[in-house]
Amino acid sequence: MSDDFKLPEDKAERMERCSLFYTDIVPHNHALGLKLLDIGPAEAVVELPYADFLVGNPETGVIAGGAVTTLIDAACGSAVILRFGRFLPLVTLDLRIDYLRPARPGISLTAVAECYRATRQVAFVRALVHQGDKSNPVASAQGTFMRLEE
Repeated sequence: MSDDFKLPEDKAERMERCSLFYTDIVPHNHALGLKLLDIGPAEAVVELPYADFLVGNPETGVIAGGAVTTLIDAACGSAVILRFGRFLPLVTLDLRIDYLRPARPGISLTAVAECYRATRQVAFVRALVHQGDKSNPVASAQGTFMRLEE
C-alpha cells in the first residue's frame, strides 16, 4: 500500500491526518459536525456538538439515536484505523449500543473509543459516550470491524 495511507508517527501530524476522516473522507461525519478531539495508539475521542437539526424529539430536545450511533461508529472506526496505523477500508460487522440514560439537551456528546484487540482481518472496539462526566455515561458500546484489504 502507498505511504499516503500510512499515518505519521508524530501525534500532531497523525491527528491532522485523522481529522480528514471527519471533513473529507466521510461526508456524513462532516454533515453531522463530528470533531476529532484526541487520539492515542488505538484510541479516539470524538465530539458530536449539540445542534437543533440533530434533535429527535422537539419536546425533549434530546439528540436522535441515529446521530449517537453515527458518533459511536465513527469513533470506533477511528480507533481501528489508529490501531492499524493507516487508512484502510473498514466495514462494521457488529455494533451493540446500550443507552444508559437520556442525553441532556443543549450539551455536546463525546465518544471515547478503544480498539482493544485486532487480528489480521477483524478488530474489536469498545466505547463510552458522555457529556463531560465519564462516570455518568449516556451510552456504552461494543463493536466488531473488518478490514477489506490485504
